[in-house]
Amino acid sequence: MTVDAHHHVWDLSVRDQDWITGPELQPLRRDFTMADFEPEARALHIDRSVLVQTITVAEETPEFLALAQRHELIAGVVGWTDLTSPGVADELARLRELPGGPYLKGIRHQVQGEPDPEWLLRPDVRRGLEAVAAAGLAYDLVVLPHQLPACVRAAAALPGLTFVLDHLGKPLIASGELQPWASDVHALAELPNTVCKLSGMVTETDPGRWRSGWPTGELRPYADTVLDAFGPGRLMFGSDWPVCTLAATYAEVAHGSGVLVLGLSPDEKKDIFEGTATRVYGL
Repeated sequence: MTVDAHHHVWDLSVRDQDWITGPELQPLRRDFTMADFEPEARALHIDRSVLVQTITVAEETPEFLALAQRHELIAGVVGWTDLTSPGVADELARLRELPGGPYLKGIRHQVQGEPDPEWLLRPDVRRGLEAVAAAGLAYDLVVLPHQLPACVRAAAALPGLTFVLDHLGKPLIASGELQPWASDVHALAELPNTVCKLSGMVTETDPGRWRSGWPTGELRPYADTVLDAFGPGRLMFGSDWPVCTLAATYAEVAHGSGVLVLGLSPDEKKDIFEGTATRVYGL
């Protein structure tokens, strides 16, 4: 395991994380910095990571790029910019010229918070996605299961853009639902310009069951679905630290992900824990 393709950091003295609401998320209402992340990552022999946006604030991406310039562990940044802006191409070019600009590897928007299930198919959004593709960047999809059909249509319409499905598309693991999520994931995986992150599963489980031991049986149908759909060569490991700490430690997530792919060959495991992320994000 050498690459963590999905983690976050934030400093509440710089900016509030307004998505941290409700009692279940309150453990996240504190600073999580590279000083916290780096020792845990190094202990797991992770030597490269991808820092991913958390909020739709334009100032966050330049801050993350500067952070990548200062920390060797950060090999890439998935930032945010307004895809619906007519000037999105110019903004992407500007970001690439900033300190740390070469570390910009992808763009993400909180599609999961959009009330329109077909937000990705809007003409203004498509124009923005075309600009992301033209800039040679990937696009991370953070969506809910009912938004997956729109992801399929968007990826089919833009074959020149690599779409990265975060957190398996957030299947309803706690309730044990597989369909229609599994069918929609397979439909997305049929498109060659799509990949998936093996991430975010533990926070979709019941935390009480998780703390009683690694819920291999609970998670395996979902992990097996994306393994079957995408194959190891289009899967990448992501911890989703520190969000994962709501249910598990960083080490537990890393170890558990290894358990879920125990039957794969060494080369297939290398794809998931290094190769796919390195290739897709150009690390």
